[in-house]
Amino acid sequence: MKIQAAIVYKPHDPFVIEEVDLAEPKANEVLVKVVASGYCHTDYSVAHREVRSMHPVVLGHEGSGIIESVGSQVTGFKPGDRVCMSFCYCGECYACVTGRPYQCEQNGRLNFGGRAFDGTARLSKDGVELANFFNQSSFATYAVTHVNNLVLVPEEMDLRLTGPLGCGIQTGAGAVLNCLKPEPGSSIVVFGCGGVGMSGLMAAKASGCTTIIAVDTVDSRLALAMELGATHTINAKNEDPEARAKEITKGFGTNYALDATGSGVTARAALRCTHYFGMLAIIGGGGEILINAGGDLGARTVTGITEGRSIPTIFIPTLMNLHLNGLFPFDKMVQFYDFADINKAEEDSISGKTIKPILLMPE
Repeated sequence: MKIQAAIVYKPHDPFVIEEVDLAEPKANEVLVKVVASGYCHTDYSVAHREVRSMHPVVLGHEGSGIIESVGSQVTGFKPGDRVCMSFCYCGECYACVTGRPYQCEQNGRLNFGGRAFDGTARLSKDGVELANFFNQSSFATYAVTHVNNLVLVPEEMDLRLTGPLGCGIQTGAGAVLNCLKPEPGSSIVVFGCGGVGMSGLMAAKASGCTTIIAVDTVDSRLALAMELGATHTINAKNEDPEARAKEITKGFGTNYALDATGSGVTARAALRCTHYFGMLAIIGGGGEILINAGGDLGARTVTGITEGRSIPTIFIPTLMNLHLNGLFPFDKMVQFYDFADINKAEEDSISGKTIKPILLMPE
């Protein structure tokens, strides 16, 4: 079928919206009419870097929409269902069968390999194959995706909002709720107040943390962090985060730290904000982290986070319920853009003007 999709032809090129061909769904796939798709920094990374380049590509991995048709072996979903799309996983490897699909052994192939679940292409332009992203490529009016990508969306939830729950928001919130698991009354410092860090901050608030320190270099983001639950903010351009965090916690240091910047230097700074038995969760790829085993580490715990250690079909509905009950107001960091303004959405995201852009597809 003919659809509209945003193509990046080579690294650093702008998005170009053009008519492309989308193949029919196979046995374990569905066709989704895309309603909206979040813009994530991972989209930017693939669009503008030579690393793991797979251009020309249709990006988008935080899509939501309505199922139009299903493959012959699909169960649990039907035409008309409202869904959001998350990361893809094989469902058969050791990680998957032990309840850890976020660490699927096929993660790289299924999400960054440029092809569908079965290794073939679904998108093409004038006979030339276009790379797929996260097995959904939701920067398009329609998407063919594997059943493992799907999460049902209840009627009371605004479908337009749900796409970012599939990646950036579940990553930040899951780092706190699924990994750090802070006790009520505990303290946490969050470095990086983009969509991922802000989601972690809101999760910390929902968990009952009573000291929540937000660290960033953009004053507008810090102001929003206060609105979303931070008790203190630190602009790292003006203050030393470690010294200020220790001051806030009366010399003790925080119980927990979350680094959502992708910077090794910043991750070390976050670690040093914690007390001797603190725990740091690190999200995102960045430079090497140089840690002194004595002064920096002590009895602290450092752990990496992929996709919020989430089982999407369980965790995303949990986040929806928190939102519907007023405990996870992630809509406050969202800005909607028309699909035609995708390059503007990217620009605003990278500059920090917009924390979480969501692209709305034409009717």
